[in-house]
Amino acid sequence: MFLRQRESLSFDRSVPGKRGMDLPRLDVPEAKDTRPAHLKRSGFDALPELSEVEVIRHFTRLSKWNYGVDDGIYPLGSCTMKHNPRLNEKVAGQPGFTDTHPMAPDALVQGNLELLFTLQAWLKEITGLPGVTLQPSAGAAGELTGVMLIRAYHVSKGAKRRVILIPDSGHGTNPATAAMAGYEVVELPSRPDGTISFEDVTDPVTGKVRKGLETLVRELGTEIAGAMITNPNTVGVFEYRFKEISDLLHSVDALVYMDGANMNALVGVARPGDFGVDVMHLNLHKTMSTPHGGGGPGAGPVCCGEKLLPFLPVPVVVRDTVKVGEGEVPKHTYRWDWDRPQSIGKVHTFFGNFGILVRAMTYCLSHGSDGLREATLRAIVNANYIRARLKGAYALHIDSPSLHEVVFSDTLQAKHDVHTLDIAKRLIDHGYHPPTIYFPLIVPGALMIEPTESEDKGELDAFCDTLLAIAKEVEENPDALHQAPTLAPLRRMDETTAARKPVLRWVKPA
Repeated sequence: MFLRQRESLSFDRSVPGKRGMDLPRLDVPEAKDTRPAHLKRSGFDALPELSEVEVIRHFTRLSKWNYGVDDGIYPLGSCTMKHNPRLNEKVAGQPGFTDTHPMAPDALVQGNLELLFTLQAWLKEITGLPGVTLQPSAGAAGELTGVMLIRAYHVSKGAKRRVILIPDSGHGTNPATAAMAGYEVVELPSRPDGTISFEDVTDPVTGKVRKGLETLVRELGTEIAGAMITNPNTVGVFEYRFKEISDLLHSVDALVYMDGANMNALVGVARPGDFGVDVMHLNLHKTMSTPHGGGGPGAGPVCCGEKLLPFLPVPVVVRDTVKVGEGEVPKHTYRWDWDRPQSIGKVHTFFGNFGILVRAMTYCLSHGSDGLREATLRAIVNANYIRARLKGAYALHIDSPSLHEVVFSDTLQAKHDVHTLDIAKRLIDHGYHPPTIYFPLIVPGALMIEPTESEDKGELDAFCDTLLAIAKEVEENPDALHQAPTLAPLRRMDETTAARKPVLRWVKPA
């Protein structure tokens, strides 16, 4: 019961003079405070003064409020929050990986370079694309790197293009990435089945006509630098006309960027390079089971086709092979290739988040190609099992076949003045982390669920039983959902005020 109580701030527990450590007396003169006055904080005297026991207990209690993949199903849609195998951690913790200095000469880190080269080879096979950079440290960084490659390609041909096409079913980072790279974003509308519309679409409410892909390509032509397409898209639907989309864009020498955040639905089953993708990123902290969330290190490698190879960030790991005697195993050596005159440069300090790349390689080797394919199929089966169990209790705004995730709408619950946020808050009372809510925007009151392959049928049934019970509660006692959560350490927040008037620093009471 104690852990359900509100934990006070460490500042409020502070008592002047308390110490958690003893430091030896200075045997040199005390350093002078040389900080310029304008760089000093005002109204902030010192950090909290606490004993070691208080510090440990404070942060331990806070940690028990957290919910993670080790606690249970973490059903964030479009985020692939899957189990992080302990084998990954054991391998990544080997001294040869953890103690290597990133500036060590190539000859002294052959094992590490071989690992990176091997991971590149796996990603090439998984995506069907011949070029890889492992530098980007997150999906968003991978997106920006990919769009920079597109820009470099057009600049090398003397072309000045201004537009990136992005579907309304894409990830929210895509428009931001295109804008950061200096492009104007033009939105592609979706069809009722959730896929990109080739034809113009008329809004049934406003009567406004939104131009489809064919019209935009015809009108904008060589002003289009490329398109950023999430596949499967954020509705969990595969863009089954992707090859036609690629061919149409390639007809005006525009390039196709695929947001690979949802590759957990494709690995071992479909290769993006085979349906016309020119460049894409993969979120290894999703698809390859490395730690995800909390602002920690990630990995968002970028894979590309032949025409973008010259522009990849430097350096790239390459392998030199020396032939030996007949029947003997060739001798391989590995090195960083810096001699790439058309490269866009570096996109990360040193060579990326190496420890995350080690974990991803471990995941690939421990599963093998057949295991990676099986994980994909299980993820798809799990999402469709949830879809089948909840369909009817929750509305499907788009009823197309689902892959790795399913997106419900709150339209049935809205009749009782209960909305997606209320359902999410009620799930907290039942001990579950809520799914992604209100995204994608093309689904009203979206409730976006991705179970991944990590969950067995018992866990899925328990989760579905809870959502079904909540749906029944909506009809019988809707006010209970308006009050939720009632069992969490903190009750329902005023989220509007928190967003508009956030209090981001502690102020010492007068």
